[in-house]
Amino acid sequence: MASVNKVILVGNLGRDPEVRYMPDGSAIANISVATTDTWKDKAGTKQEKTEWHRVSFFGKTAEIVAQYLKKGSQVYLEGRIQTRKWQDKETGQDRFSTEIVGDRMQMLGGRAGAGGDVDFPSQDSGGEGGFGGQGSAAGKPGGKGGTNVGGFDNFPDDVPF
Repeated sequence: MASVNKVILVGNLGRDPEVRYMPDGSAIANISVATTDTWKDKAGTKQEKTEWHRVSFFGKTAEIVAQYLKKGSQVYLEGRIQTRKWQDKETGQDRFSTEIVGDRMQMLGGRAGAGGDVDFPSQDSGGEGGFGGQGSAAGKPGGKGGTNVGGFDNFPDDVPF
């Protein structure tokens, strides 16, 4: 039987992204995202519960997260749940951390005056959800082909920027 490990969140950043770089130069960005559930109890009183989620992004998506997101930014993200085992340096006990490894990120709300959303697929997604044709030679300088695939003429008319 098949299994699925998929997380979809829409929430707000609780603090600015934390960015580190690996020895090979690739970026890792960690963010903390809050999601809030609101309901009315039996007495009709409004209740709220906020959950905090640790999310890690890698590579180009991590660089975009570091550059464009800040505390309070609203974000849509997709990823998978991952649990890591580590040892506490003080006590020597095994500890576990559960976090989300982000595959996709979409900024919501836009910048002031920009309006609309911007979608950034991860490096590993094969361009899914991106601007298409980025891997073909036809749209690159010096590439072969008569059409401008992946160039400026291939954007949909309703691009928000």
